[in-house]
Amino acid sequence: MSDRRRELPSVDRLLLEPEIVELLRTAPRIAVVDAVRESLAAARTRRAGPPESWAADVRDRLSERTRPSLRPVLNATGVVLHTNLGRAPLAPAALAAMAAVAAGYSNLELDLDTGTRGSRGDHCRAPLRAVTGAEDALAVNNAAGALLLALGALAAGRDVVISRGELIEIGGSFRIPDILARSGARLREVGTTNRTHLDDYSKALDPNVAAVLTVHRSNFEQRGFVATAEGGALAALCREAALPYLIDVGSGLLADLSPWGLRDEPRVVEALATGADLVLFSGDKLLGGPQAGCIVGRRAAVARCREHPVARAVRADKMTLAALEATLALYLEPEQAVRTVPVLRMLTLEPEELERRAVRLAAACPRSLDPKLEQGRSAVGGGSFPGADLPTTLVSLDAGALGPDGLALRLRLGEPPVVPRIGGGRLLLDPRTLPENSFPAVGAALAEALRE
Repeated sequence: MSDRRRELPSVDRLLLEPEIVELLRTAPRIAVVDAVRESLAAARTRRAGPPESWAADVRDRLSERTRPSLRPVLNATGVVLHTNLGRAPLAPAALAAMAAVAAGYSNLELDLDTGTRGSRGDHCRAPLRAVTGAEDALAVNNAAGALLLALGALAAGRDVVISRGELIEIGGSFRIPDILARSGARLREVGTTNRTHLDDYSKALDPNVAAVLTVHRSNFEQRGFVATAEGGALAALCREAALPYLIDVGSGLLADLSPWGLRDEPRVVEALATGADLVLFSGDKLLGGPQAGCIVGRRAAVARCREHPVARAVRADKMTLAALEATLALYLEPEQAVRTVPVLRMLTLEPEELERRAVRLAAACPRSLDPKLEQGRSAVGGGSFPGADLPTTLVSLDAGALGPDGLALRLRLGEPPVVPRIGGGRLLLDPRTLPENSFPAVGAALAEALRE
């Protein structure tokens, strides 16, 4: 039998094929030529030889080349704040606000009353003050930037006192000691890994100290023989020493989720109530907004941050500010926030509702995968509520010959990509993090993944 790979056409010949000529009318020539060359190269290495249709193969490769790298994904993992999947989905009001300012010009830095230059910081200043009760507020581009800015503004060249038990790594190699060093401040550790007392802080205060910092251990818990100085006592100690007290609460929790069993995560208003001078938090975690870093607290301390040169380097763009302002507005009515902020809505779904959704999701799955319902656990994610118990109802699938890893790979490479989880040798889908209107798309993705 002759090797069909010896009879492959040339690039020029393929470019004269009618269907490929049609592609040249709608796509850049260089992109079509590159796709043709890729198709020929693949045919040379493929034992079966050329594809059934050169035009279809070239069209698929062209589509792959022009497809955006950053794409929507269906999250079936049950991890609500999945860092790898972009953390918090935005509320419709935030999406609308972003689209409105992105589509044209805006008053980003224009005072419409006077016609003179304004400040981009003003757009989220009032909303942040309104929902936290802080004297002043500043929004920057991310939480690490907020911490870098605050430390640089208040403590550059001097010492910052922090408990050894709070020298944490948040993720992605974001380590508190590294941020502190980059800010120009010096680290002064007190206490031990598991126990730090108020007296440890008191003994460390000397003329070289510029501030005291508390960092919430957001992605792990300490249990057993542990002790932590109470925030109100630390604030009082700092006031007596005329030093600023900073708290990094991390997740940016504004709503009270204790009725749903979610406790032990500090709310922003509670941190401010200790008497802290500055409280720092993320916008895209439990707040449910865009990636942002929020600084709220005493007017004088926030002013020093606003006036620091690093403030420009970490300033937020217009779409971030629009989305954050719209998200914060939802918190003016707490019950509305729980209903309309997607992160809060997912976290507060009742078990009965999750079971109802799981039944619908299972019905959308191919019968050959033997869909079954089983009890499981969702996760908050994003370094928030690390010990939280979130009961859910999972859809469990038998991946057959593909195996759960093989089926999961095909789902991730499909359109739209679906990211499941694996457990007990089966593929698992958690309806908590899937929009209800996506169930048919999940079913279609599974059916496509099963095709040879």
